[in-house]
Amino acid sequence: MQKANLITEEEVLKFRQDTGRELEKIHFNNAGSSLNPTVVVDTVVNYLREEAVIGGYEADFKYKRELEYTYDLIAKLINSERDEIAVVENASTAWGLAFHGIKFNNGDMIITSEMEYITNLIGFIHLRKTKGVLVHVIPNDEQGNFRLEALEAAITSNTKLIAITHIPSTAGAVLPIVEIGKIARKYGILYMVDACQTVGQIPIDVKEIGCDILSVTGRKYLRAPRGTGFLFVKKDIQDQLELLLVDGHTAELTNEDNYQIRPDGRRFELFEKNRALILGLGKAVEYALSIGIVRIWQRIQMLAGEFRSQLKAIEGVTIHDTGTIQCGIITFSVNGFTSQDIKAKFSEKNINVSVGLAKSTLIYMNKNELVDVVRASVHYYNTMDEINIFCKELTAITI
Repeated sequence: MQKANLITEEEVLKFRQDTGRELEKIHFNNAGSSLNPTVVVDTVVNYLREEAVIGGYEADFKYKRELEYTYDLIAKLINSERDEIAVVENASTAWGLAFHGIKFNNGDMIITSEMEYITNLIGFIHLRKTKGVLVHVIPNDEQGNFRLEALEAAITSNTKLIAITHIPSTAGAVLPIVEIGKIARKYGILYMVDACQTVGQIPIDVKEIGCDILSVTGRKYLRAPRGTGFLFVKKDIQDQLELLLVDGHTAELTNEDNYQIRPDGRRFELFEKNRALILGLGKAVEYALSIGIVRIWQRIQMLAGEFRSQLKAIEGVTIHDTGTIQCGIITFSVNGFTSQDIKAKFSEKNINVSVGLAKSTLIYMNKNELVDVVRASVHYYNTMDEINIFCKELTAITI
């Protein structure tokens, strides 16, 4: 990854001003839902107001060019083609539409990691129960890194899919999706990446990754409205996936007895969706691109590194993040307090954190005997002063 000019403190001030009302709280829950730039909020609200005045279909027609441009922006963000993108409501919808469209047979194998998300695990278990699909979990090594050699050793002639969550919900690790992609291509195996916590935080290039499918949410590091997300499906595998839902947007009637599926990624969409939120998603992507994803990632790593360094110095605090590469999600526990206690105490101080529950990444959490963790997640608009305040307050709690 090329180095870029670091984000300056002057820019950070502007980003905070762009977020509105001077950031009344310290927001360390960006892995849950980050704060929207004002331009994103205004875009959504203004469209809804116009829709109420001129009509829904009429507003759709008026903003057709802007709505179409959202696909161009997303394609630029992940280095895909625009006809490989479907805009959907969230990452779970994106992941499910693709995963449940794969034609599995009895005895097929799915290879995944111990960091996989709850929704994905439920999907695997469902196929195991209903179709006899096997699930092989690759455990991390002692340093918390994904074991590439174990992945390659696990591949058999029955391996149908490699499904990997790039950044887990309740840990700060970053899995090596580019290296995993090389193995998937070597053996000609379908490769699916859950990038829910990734896009907007780390540069993502689907061509470099070599993935066939990528699922994304808008509300996390992209700073888009809740209820937005998108799905990437590589052009040459779109016909391999069955469609779970079909309407007049997905397909075209060729006569009274037949229809033809549209020849692009929007076959995974339905006609009726929230146009205001799509425009908001587009503005959020545009805002992130204007800053530069490499620059965003460099700042997040700097802030997260300082955060972990200060937490390590606080007696009674245990950091649970492992792995060589770590992201903007910091997970920890405090002796003598539940994670819910810590969250509640910080809420009283106008500081947002979240609690990572065991069920979110059950295999990883069970392996490490964790019931829950405090999850503090930084974004580029956070500051060193906010980290200092947080750690000062945490020290006071632990004394």
